[in-house]
Amino acid sequence: MIVLGLTGSIGMGKSTAANMLRRLRVPVSDADAVVHDLIGLGGAAVAAVDNAFPDVVSNGAVDRAALGARVFGDAAALKRLENILHPLVEAARDRFLKQSRRARIPVVALDIPLLYEVAADELCNATIVVTAPLFIQSGRVLARPNMTQEKLNDILSRQMSDREKRRRATFVIPSGTGRRATLQALSRIVRLARKGRLFPTRRK
Repeated sequence: MIVLGLTGSIGMGKSTAANMLRRLRVPVSDADAVVHDLIGLGGAAVAAVDNAFPDVVSNGAVDRAALGARVFGDAAALKRLENILHPLVEAARDRFLKQSRRARIPVVALDIPLLYEVAADELCNATIVVTAPLFIQSGRVLARPNMTQEKLNDILSRQMSDREKRRRATFVIPSGTGRRATLQALSRIVRLARKGRLFPTRRK
């Protein structure tokens, strides 16, 4: 089984690329979706988050806005949250890979925003970084509800730089030239993977 690692900084088009991989019949494990489930109604992380961050849980689910306000700009609080969530996200990822191997699926993808930061690229045969010019990235992110430049700067400060991600990537896909070009690039990668013709070069 070929494992593709998909990543990209906020606003670069990673989620769009993940949906395109699904259209190409590549199962995708979405780390962000796993987190949403973990802190949603009845989620496995709700009790631990409630214990670590009192008053952020309402009606059996974590209030994401309240939680975000508690960890914004607080490195120690963010670390506490990561210590709760990361092991659970990793367990879900490992279950996905195990089930995919049992089902003999030829190509799967791991959609992980912090792919390199948590060393999940070591599980991958090749990595894909989705990128776009800074002005496009900023425009996309600042158009989101309740987003500010301060919040964007805080998020970017906690992520590996786009330049370093591109340096480490097996494949770099620009998303600022239109969805058709992105889909064509992903289709080529998937074809190579299914034919066993990927020759990744690790760049650390």
